[in-house]
Amino acid sequence: MAKARRTTHRSSAGKKLYAVRDKTGKFKDIQTYERAHRADLARKSKAEIEADKKKAARKKTAKKKTSKKAVKKKVVKKKTVKKKTVKKAAKKR
Repeated sequence: MAKARRTTHRSSAGKKLYAVRDKTGKFKDIQTYERAHRADLARKSKAEIEADKKKAARKKTAKKKTSKKAVKKKVVKKKTVKKKTVKKAAKKR
């Protein structure tokens, strides 16, 4: 199946337009470049979708591994050091 190609044109107002043609070469859709570009950015490619799936799968398996292991953290007691209070003798005058 041939991919629909876009050709660029300019509107009477001077805005850049994208014209999508069908297989026969007739105009199927005409959009402003701004709208078409925004739609392209919103849509993900097949490669991005596959990468997201792999990332989610890795995250899921990593989560299972950590939940299976009983992670025990040692609680370290802090030693409290009391400051020695030094009583100063009152000076005689």
